[in-house]
Amino acid sequence: MSLQVFPGIKEIASRYDGIILDLWGVVHDGRDPYPGAVECLKKLRAVGTRIVLLSNAPRRSIAVIEQMQAMNIDRHLYDDALSSGELAYRAIVGRSDPFHAALGRRCLHIGPERDRGLLADMALERLVGSEAVPEATFILNTGPWEDDETVADYEPLLTKAAARKLPMVCANPDLEVIRAGKRIICAGALARRYEHLGAPVAYHGKPYPDAYREAMALMGIADLRRVVAIGDSLLTDIRGAVGAGIDAILVTSGIHGAELGVRFGEHAAPEAVERAARREGALPMGVVSALQW
Repeated sequence: MSLQVFPGIKEIASRYDGIILDLWGVVHDGRDPYPGAVECLKKLRAVGTRIVLLSNAPRRSIAVIEQMQAMNIDRHLYDDALSSGELAYRAIVGRSDPFHAALGRRCLHIGPERDRGLLADMALERLVGSEAVPEATFILNTGPWEDDETVADYEPLLTKAAARKLPMVCANPDLEVIRAGKRIICAGALARRYEHLGAPVAYHGKPYPDAYREAMALMGIADLRRVVAIGDSLLTDIRGAVGAGIDAILVTSGIHGAELGVRFGEHAAPEAVERAARREGALPMGVVSALQW
């Protein structure tokens, strides 16, 4: 594999008509935009690039847009946004496949209060806590209840639910995220453990194909060769894009920054990126240090 190292997004802007752009770890850190990210979006829009934000946020797409606005990332800087929470919502409400059709209406919600809005308009009975496992018909997993919790903290609940083979809907396949410099487990870490216990899980979001089909439809570009995905996770962003037949560029100072030995804006050694990429089976066509023009 020969990785292309790009000094900035300017180097690739003329190659593509559209960008599928990750948010957390690329555009912002969960609280604030990264230095240069907003200016980069402005430059991309100035040259006519279509941009769809594709996020593994376990919230509705409109909530992601509102979060961007609260960070002073204006709505005109991108065409649309699609979240894993939106995809999970549509699947639970639509119930168009056997897995989701059989979920029932008593939902054990694993996740913080800030994600509770995802359940609005679903016509579900929301249950919380390990004691609710016997009553639940399925689990909606949006992440840990508290940011400082670990997967081990959920072992009693997951073991009890797995014994019943309760189906789980995972609304964020990410394993972890960095919020303001602190690593926090995500819903995907809990779902992976639940699968290891032999229980059924349906994932929504990256790296799964439905996320990229929907993003391409929102972008309105049929030619995959004219689209590039930019993200900081080999496991989700890069693996998903490559699986969808889309060029992928890794932001090296995101979730893999510590592993690659770089801080924000620093270029990682290509051989270090290649080792990590081979381990995950997700090979980007190039790397960039940050979302900067």
